[in-house]
Amino acid sequence: MDRYTFKDFKSDQEVRWCPGCGDHAVLAALQRALPEICEKTGCAKEDLVVVSGIGCSSRLPYYMNTYGFHSIHGRATAVATGIKVANPKLAVWQACGDGDALAIGGNHFIHAVRRNVDINIILFNNRIYGLTKGQYSPTSKFGAVTKTSPYGTVEHPFNPGSLVLGAKGTFFARSLDSELKLNEEIMLAAAMHKGTSVMEMLVNCVIFNDGAHALISDRATRADRTIILKHGEKMIFGKDRNKGLVLDGLKLKVVKIGEDGVTEDDILTHDAHNDNIGLHTMLADMKYPEYPVALGIIRDVEDITYDKAVHDQMEQVTEKSKIGCMDDLLGSGAVWEVK
Repeated sequence: MDRYTFKDFKSDQEVRWCPGCGDHAVLAALQRALPEICEKTGCAKEDLVVVSGIGCSSRLPYYMNTYGFHSIHGRATAVATGIKVANPKLAVWQACGDGDALAIGGNHFIHAVRRNVDINIILFNNRIYGLTKGQYSPTSKFGAVTKTSPYGTVEHPFNPGSLVLGAKGTFFARSLDSELKLNEEIMLAAAMHKGTSVMEMLVNCVIFNDGAHALISDRATRADRTIILKHGEKMIFGKDRNKGLVLDGLKLKVVKIGEDGVTEDDILTHDAHNDNIGLHTMLADMKYPEYPVALGIIRDVEDITYDKAVHDQMEQVTEKSKIGCMDDLLGSGAVWEVK
């Protein structure tokens, strides 16, 4: 079979997101990443399933030329889990928003992460409910003025990375909608990972929360306000590539290479495969202006997956069971013959 191209994954449906919405770029990255994903994983297009809940991002299955399931609000993770456990051969991708996944769907989300179900979750984070016209979401900034918080929110937002790592997640990555190449790299790594892969995509909502991530997304300042982490590479960032991260006691610290005797050798090397969750949590928690915001693959470790464990258990039980059919079941245990 010839190699797929991105056109093989584009449906004939009109993309109905608002012009300028960050979701367009994430969709493009997924369609461009899938040919390489299929080639490297041996997955056929017919074995791909895209699941979503409710929200702007949940339109995504319609725009993919794959099998899809548009579920109900907050239940995408439950449906994706069911599909993967019922048929482990399938490659399951989930599209969900910060409200859909982390509010009404919060329990499903954290338990899928805890169980390490082998699904790929793309979490679109625009810090607002867009489809229902601008209510604040679990990731809206403290003090955000919205339709449902006209005087500003009075609750602290979720950090999706902290949530995933707190549930002992095995894969977490973060990126900006406009980082097309990085997003493709993250999606490929997520597909290769066995377990729950969570990809937080920081997207802009031009209508209800324009500039949601403007502090770090502006091209003129992005290099100094974000750090792209790559496994095995030094944690160096900045427009002039002269800043880095070191450990200062139990905290991360930003230093400048060449000042106070700091050299590249002093800069931390990123180890995404280290099972110790502490440093990964510190990286996921970094906020501007004290720190650069971490992009790229923050954590990628191995562990048993729920779907494989279920099927392994079924095989073991089946081998030992004396019940091979319904007649065996009905005739087992305490039985009576009525005359």
